[in-house]
Amino acid sequence: MGAEAASAHDNELLERALPVHRRSIIVDGHCDTPYRLKRKGTHLDQKDPEAQVDLAILEASGITASFFAAYVPPFYAGRGAARFAHELIDIIHEEASRHPDRLELVTSSEGIRRVKREDRAGLMIGVEGGHAIEDSLETLTDLYERGARYLTLTHVNTNNWADSSGDEPRHGGLTSFGREVVHTMNSLGMIVDVSHVADSTFYHALETSSVPVIASHSSCRSVANHPRNLTDSMLRDLASTGGVCMINFFSAFIDDRAAAIMVEAKRSPSSKRGRGALEELPDDTHDWESFCTWYHALGGPSGTIDAVVDHIAHAADVAGVDCVGIGSDFDGVPMLPTGLEDAARLPHLTARLLDRGFHESEIEKILGGNFMRAFEAIEAGRRA
Repeated sequence: MGAEAASAHDNELLERALPVHRRSIIVDGHCDTPYRLKRKGTHLDQKDPEAQVDLAILEASGITASFFAAYVPPFYAGRGAARFAHELIDIIHEEASRHPDRLELVTSSEGIRRVKREDRAGLMIGVEGGHAIEDSLETLTDLYERGARYLTLTHVNTNNWADSSGDEPRHGGLTSFGREVVHTMNSLGMIVDVSHVADSTFYHALETSSVPVIASHSSCRSVANHPRNLTDSMLRDLASTGGVCMINFFSAFIDDRAAAIMVEAKRSPSSKRGRGALEELPDDTHDWESFCTWYHALGGPSGTIDAVVDHIAHAADVAGVDCVGIGSDFDGVPMLPTGLEDAARLPHLTARLLDRGFHESEIEKILGGNFMRAFEAIEAGRRA
C-alpha cells in the first residue's frame, strides 16, 4: 500500500473509530502527570513542551477518567515517603479544583459514570509505591480517605513487606504484614495494584485478595520479555479472578528489542541504574533526569502503536478480552511509541483496534468497560 493509500485508509479508520471512542467510558490506569507538574512547577492548563498530558490534551484524548499517580520515588523510602505522597495528592486536588467546569476529582465508579454524562474529565488518584504507607495501615487508610483508590504494592524497589520485579527479593513475595495490607485494601474498597511486583508477590496478592486485583500499567512478557510484564500464566490467573491487565505504552515494555536492551543494561555492573543506584541519587528530580538520560543513551528502538495493539490482542487471546485495559504511563516514561506520542493520539488506538478486527463492544470493554466491572466488584467487596 502506497503512502497516499495508507493515509486514506488511516483517515477512514479514524472516522469509523470516533463514534466508538466518544461513546466509550475510557479509563487510563496510570498517568504520571502530577510528578511532572511538581518537577516543573507548572499546572495542567499551562503549556509544557515535555507534557504528554495537559488539560487540552486530556480533553482531546476522550479519556473519561485518568488515574493520576501520586508517585513516590524510591529515594524517599525511609525519608518521608508518606509526606511526599500527600504532596502529590495535594497537587491532584488543586488541579481538579482549578477547573471545576472541566475536571472533577473522582473516587467511585458512579463518579466516573457521572463525569461521562456531564462531558467532563475525571481525575482519580493512585499511589505508586508501597513504601509510601511507611509500614502503617493507618497511613494507608489516610491515603484512601484523601481519595487514593489504588496502591501499587511496590515500585521498582522491594519494600519491607513486598518484593518488586525491579529489585532483589527479600521476602518470597508478601510478608504477613503485606497480606494485612491487602486485606485492609479490600475492606476499604481500594484497588490492589500488582504492576511492578515480583511474580511471587503477584501470586500472593491473588491468593490473599477477596476481590479482583488490577495491574494498572503492565504489558505481556511473552511479547516483550521484561520482568515488569505479566506472563501468559499470570494473565490467565488474573482473568480467572476477575482482574484486569491495563497495557502499558512504554517502548521498553512493548517492544521486545527495547526490552532486551534495557534488561541487559540494568544487569551491567557499570549501569548507572544498577542495584543501589536509586538510594545514591541526591533527589527525585535527579532520579527522573538520570533515568531519561540513561534510557536514551541505550539507543533502543521506539515501539509503535501497532505494538501496543499486539499486547492488547495477545492478552485477549490468552486470557479473554474481558481482562484487558489500557494504562498508558503518560508523563512517566522517556519514550512512547510512534503514533501514541501523547494522550491526544488515543483515538488512533481505537482505530487500530477496529482495523485488527476487534468488535465495537470489545473495544468498549478494553477502553474502560473491563476496568469498570472490576472496580464495581471491588467497591461491592467493601460494602459486603
